Amino acid sequence: MRSTRDKILQTLLKKPKSTIADLAEAVGINQISVRHHLTNLQMEGLVEAQEVRHGVGRPRLIYRLTEEGMERFPTRYLRLTTRLLAQMKENIPQPMVNKLFGQMAEDLASEYASDIKGLSLEDRLDFVQDMLAEEGFTVEWEKQDGEYKIHEITCPYYQVGVAHPEICTMDQTLISKMLALPANRVQCILNGDTRCTYVVQAEKTKSKPK
Repeated sequence: MRSTRDKILQTLLKKPKSTIADLAEAVGINQISVRHHLTNLQMEGLVEAQEVRHGVGRPRLIYRLTEEGMERFPTRYLRLTTRLLAQMKENIPQPMVNKLFGQMAEDLASEYASDIKGLSLEDRLDFVQDMLAEEGFTVEWEKQDGEYKIHEITCPYYQVGVAHPEICTMDQTLISKMLALPANRVQCILNGDTRCTYVVQAEKTKSKPK
């Protein structure tokens, strides 16, 4: 049996831009209870509110699912993505496919160019860690024996990558571009490893001329 909060989320999926009164009627609880649940759902980042004017008087609040809230529901994005990639690979030469994935990573890196300008390597690593986390990755990095290891513990593209491993080149290219250093992949989940790991050589401090 679905919980009240699940019923609210389901209602917002079917009827975006619902008011508290709409939700109370659809779920079958009073408006005070709806407010309580909405407050919690907003704190979790699943629901957002927006003010809308309707004639004279105070604007009213309407509620809708956030992107994270939408992802709580089963979709067919994986199936569609896999089919699109399969169709693309049937009609485009493999070198062009690889180039497209690389270009996507370069375009994403360029969006953050101004944010990382002037940052140290370790600050860039922190930035990459946070950026990939927003994309759905769980990332950790460590310095070991004069080199940096970036570990992708979980990957949101894993299911797509099983059929289309070319997608892994996006991560490698993106990390290399963001750090301005070559990133060498030494482990990959698709090869049976427990995680994907990239190695970046630490920048050497240039000696000052005497």
